[in-house]
Amino acid sequence: MTKAPLMAALTLAIALPASARAEDPEVTIEPFVIVTHPLLGATGPDEADLATRRATTGDSASLLRDLPGLSLSGAGGISSLPAIHGLSDDRLRIQVDGADLMPACPNHMNSPLSYADPAKVAEVVVYDGITPVSAGGDSIGGSIQVRSAPPEFGSPGEALVAKGRIGSFWRSNGDGHGYNLGGTLAGPWLSLTYGESSSQSDDFTAGRSFKPVAPGREGGGAIPGDVVGSSAYSGAANRSLGLALRLQGHTLQLEQSRQTVDFEGFPNQRMDMTSNDNRLLNVHYAGQFTWGDLEARFTYQSTRHTMDMGPDRYLYGTGMPMDTRAKTRGALLKGSFALSERDTLRAGLEWQYYTLFDWWPPVGGSMGPNAFWNVDFGERRKIDAFAEWEARWSERWVSQVGLRSDNVWTNAGPVQGYDNGLAGTWGDDAAAFNAKGRVRSDHNWDLTALGRYTPSPTQSYEGGYARKSRSPNLYQRYPWATNAMAALMNNFVGDGNGYVGNVDLAPEVAQTVSLSGVWHDDGQGRWRLKATGHYTHVHDYIDARRCALGQCNAASASAPTGFLTLQYVNQAARLYGLDLSGRLLLVEASGFGSLTASSTLNYVRGDNLTTGDHLYGLMPPNLNVGLAHRLGVWTTSAEALVVGPKDRVSRVRNEVETPAYLLLNLHSSLEWKHLRLDVDVENLFDRFYANPLGGAYVGQGPSMTSNGIAWGVLVPGKGRSFNVALNLFF
Repeated sequence: MTKAPLMAALTLAIALPASARAEDPEVTIEPFVIVTHPLLGATGPDEADLATRRATTGDSASLLRDLPGLSLSGAGGISSLPAIHGLSDDRLRIQVDGADLMPACPNHMNSPLSYADPAKVAEVVVYDGITPVSAGGDSIGGSIQVRSAPPEFGSPGEALVAKGRIGSFWRSNGDGHGYNLGGTLAGPWLSLTYGESSSQSDDFTAGRSFKPVAPGREGGGAIPGDVVGSSAYSGAANRSLGLALRLQGHTLQLEQSRQTVDFEGFPNQRMDMTSNDNRLLNVHYAGQFTWGDLEARFTYQSTRHTMDMGPDRYLYGTGMPMDTRAKTRGALLKGSFALSERDTLRAGLEWQYYTLFDWWPPVGGSMGPNAFWNVDFGERRKIDAFAEWEARWSERWVSQVGLRSDNVWTNAGPVQGYDNGLAGTWGDDAAAFNAKGRVRSDHNWDLTALGRYTPSPTQSYEGGYARKSRSPNLYQRYPWATNAMAALMNNFVGDGNGYVGNVDLAPEVAQTVSLSGVWHDDGQGRWRLKATGHYTHVHDYIDARRCALGQCNAASASAPTGFLTLQYVNQAARLYGLDLSGRLLLVEASGFGSLTASSTLNYVRGDNLTTGDHLYGLMPPNLNVGLAHRLGVWTTSAEALVVGPKDRVSRVRNEVETPAYLLLNLHSSLEWKHLRLDVDVENLFDRFYANPLGGAYVGQGPSMTSNGIAWGVLVPGKGRSFNVALNLFF
């Protein structure tokens, strides 16, 4: 995508001819929305919360924070990973504008939400309980759907109209800053849109007293200051150009987008992202017929990704470059059929084909003379079919039953180590892998049954059961080297350990029951309370085991501390917990405005039933309490986040416990005519804390070896930051 056409499109989009303005100053752009039947089980932030959160961030995953049942795992500055009830990464189905984007990195640095431009996000739908089969598939947790605004069109018979936006933000901690702009030029049947954003940040600083030890430094000792190494990112740019056509209840959208990232540090990974170039083509059709709605989509994603050690890490010679190239093609055909006033049938077909090439160029010494192939010509093909029946039996009762079939086929080509396949450091493992049959075919199926009972206008209850399945990803099945250095490069959970793949992994199968209750006043304007209980049992849960003595480094077999070499293995697990959320209007008076209190409480536990261990990476109990004051165009809020101690940790991974902490955040926003101003103070008292989901701190020092980094140091949370954002709409 060249700059000249993009700039021409932007000029058209934001420069409305004076003659058009003079003809009718009241011309407005009307969004065209395909009317669909609302799905059960959906939740998400409202429009006001989204506007507040996206004002000062370059990380779209942060738009989900504070939602009941949801937590964020630390990663890079624009690449946080969401978790729902303790299940994260590709155990969730995450879609960006309907596209199932695939990571192309042994550390999952380029996660799906990292490709979403926060400035464009208009809606987030989260299924945190029982996910309907039409919104799930190849996942055992919930689903997250991030959507841009629907295409907008002018009123029939009116002149062309235009609208635009431009904004910028700054964060004091790390000197993070960025901009966004976009525009729309629309007529009654055609709409042209352009969007662009860019952001960057230096390394952020932790709260007071953070002094991690780094033995790789001269003489050891403390790192100067409170800077968290490998937390910077630069050159994160998104550009998109879209075209939409509308004709009598039918729309056809075509969007081409590109994201480039020059550098992104990862304090909980052994490497940093030195470049990422992702290109996406998204073609979408939606139409309304007398019998219901029809939707079709085709997506094409191409990713070029490289890693190496950034400036905050000790470099050995020329470092250790790692290259990845991947492509994903996807297609969807879905229909919603109005069988009667009571019954709606949804049915669809989905197809996806993902290819992956992951190689590490030679750098000399023991890492040569040839390239190391981590995954060569990895393939993952998926064909799905689903049907879902929703019945509205009365004003009080709604039911939904769905069945889905997922067929997943994976394969990978033969590999080689740096030593050209000779016996020794790499050759034995490569020979064993190449001699093994690598084709795997999984026939999975999902079943969901969900119901809602509304006995009165002030209360409702929703519950259900789901059987869901997910096949392993390519990085769980095909990384083959047991050498500690190579294994350390294959890790997408951020615990500092090394991982070896397992070709014989079986698909995960989860059985979940969930029950929710909602109580509120008649208009839901004064008070609201929601409670959700959930329980999930996972058969063939993919956890980790320590490599047997003699297979990997000796310490991995039994060491109670330190970094280890682990292998993926199927075991049994359970997760259960409770979410509570509510709000209460405390005061509403003329001249004072309104004062509202809100609160969210999350509790989740997870156990490995095979070993008796705890599951890795679960958020400890946490409570969020907020007060918001609204008066005219002003909104001011204070938020207190209380996180309990994390003492239920994964022993097999030597996961480190974290203490409890309390944070206070302040926010104020002004919306006046075409302007929005946001001012934040995060971590007001500059409190030091260890992020329970931040992972092991390996962001400085010689990260290529198991013992080159001090074990037991966790990635800290951000210290105090003053944030400001200004956005103009015209």
